Amino acid sequence: QNVMKISELVEKPRKEDSPSNLAIMGRYVLTPEIFDRLDETEQSIGEEFHLTDALAKLDSVYGVNFTGSIYNISNKMEWLKTSIDFALDDDEFKGELIEYMKSYIQM
Repeated sequence: QNVMKISELVEKPRKEDSPSNLAIMGRYVLTPEIFDRLDETEQSIGEEFHLTDALAKLDSVYGVNFTGSIYNISNKMEWLKTSIDFALDDDEFKGELIEYMKSYIQM
């Protein structure tokens, strides 16, 4: 089974400080209890509140070992690549997008 109980959460660790080779990919199913934990969470570096800090205060957290594509849209080029990947995976847009890209490349 690919569900596991999480024993430690670390927000953006340096590689040498990382407790494992797993990552939090930002997809959650949360219970209302998280709001109480957020209220108890102090600001961290940069005066931000990190959901990871609130999650670490929960009695139990479970994760799923995900296999598949991971998209990071933190910059314009990665957002663009992600949009193209999703469009090419959609029967409604795939054909028209391919034709557009072909015509654009031939210019």
